[in-house]
Amino acid sequence: MYRFPFSLDASAGPARATTLHLARGQVRTPVFMPVGTQGAIRTLPPALLASTNSQIILANTYHLSQRPGEKVVERHGGLHRFMDVSLPILTDSGGFQVFSLKKASVDERGVEFAYEVDGKRTFLSPERSMEIQQQLGSDIAMVFDECLGFGTDEGAARHSVDRTARWEERSRQAHTRADQSLFGIVQGGFWAQLRKRSAQQIRELDFDGYAIGGLSVGEGHALMCEVLDHTVQHMPEERPRYLMGVGRPVDLVEGVARGIDMFDCVIATRHSRSGMFYTWNGRLRITDRRYRNDMYAPDHQCGCPVCTRHTRAYLHHLFRVGEVLGSTLTTLHNLYWFNEFMTRMRESIESGPQAFEAFRRKVHEVHPATEVDEEPAYAQGAGAEGPAAPAPPGKKRRR
Repeated sequence: MYRFPFSLDASAGPARATTLHLARGQVRTPVFMPVGTQGAIRTLPPALLASTNSQIILANTYHLSQRPGEKVVERHGGLHRFMDVSLPILTDSGGFQVFSLKKASVDERGVEFAYEVDGKRTFLSPERSMEIQQQLGSDIAMVFDECLGFGTDEGAARHSVDRTARWEERSRQAHTRADQSLFGIVQGGFWAQLRKRSAQQIRELDFDGYAIGGLSVGEGHALMCEVLDHTVQHMPEERPRYLMGVGRPVDLVEGVARGIDMFDCVIATRHSRSGMFYTWNGRLRITDRRYRNDMYAPDHQCGCPVCTRHTRAYLHHLFRVGEVLGSTLTTLHNLYWFNEFMTRMRESIESGPQAFEAFRRKVHEVHPATEVDEEPAYAQGAGAEGPAAPAPPGKKRRR
């Protein structure tokens, strides 16, 4: 297995600033990874990705294996040429997506399910997931694990933890690509003893990095933090730690406060398509009528190409008329903002515990855990040509 260099650069209590050295460049943490599910950051041309200061992005094994198929990607020379992206890429294993579907069966071999687009019967196993990810040619591949839904009982969770350990050992055995790192995933639901059990089992397999799965599934901020407290202490300090599918600013800072290095979530791009700007003064819904004649930048503290060139009034207009450029510009801003957010958090860690705690308090003040995860009225779906209906009240928007 390819073991990439990993260094601890600074710390502030459990919070860490680290550096991963990958084949296509170094990644300085804490880091937020934009999600390119279908081989693209939705609405954002590859030529604009550099303007966001992103260091590494994520693509989805499950979706790409269905359309266009990993063989098509491989014929392009791998994901990087397929997407026209030079940054490192992490691919998830497909496990999260498979276990969110109505599947036909789950057994020791793997999972058989129906693809949600056309109903095609598909089988995914640890070996198959590794085969796909090696053909995609990502810099970091994830093992195939069994994801647990919120509300799973303890007995089922214990059985799942042991199956996940067996599947991850099979993933390791099936992974042979020398230039691709492999990360293990800790599961265990919401039981401290099961999280410890899973972490110990996965740690023995000696992966290049370790992820925490099974969160951001409806448990809420407080329970997420409690599970992290039970889990991170059992994960290796000398390897990267990755919290999967979590991306609210308050969740990011609390994850870092507990020793997490890497994060991904669709929130930054999904909210962009409905006009939600993340700013240093809180979230801003550009579709609100108050911005119809507002000549200020979306965020006067932001140096991104959107905030230095465009007004709130112009961006409000784009969403009001259903112009897809509104989604593109908002995506560019939000990804820039999230990356700047992580950079400033790293700088606070480098400055010591007091600076990090001050940063942490400010995040709770501006982006509190009680912030409702909603989308405004002019939500633009893929290919939308005009304003869409408001999102139903209370509908979950997390990954």
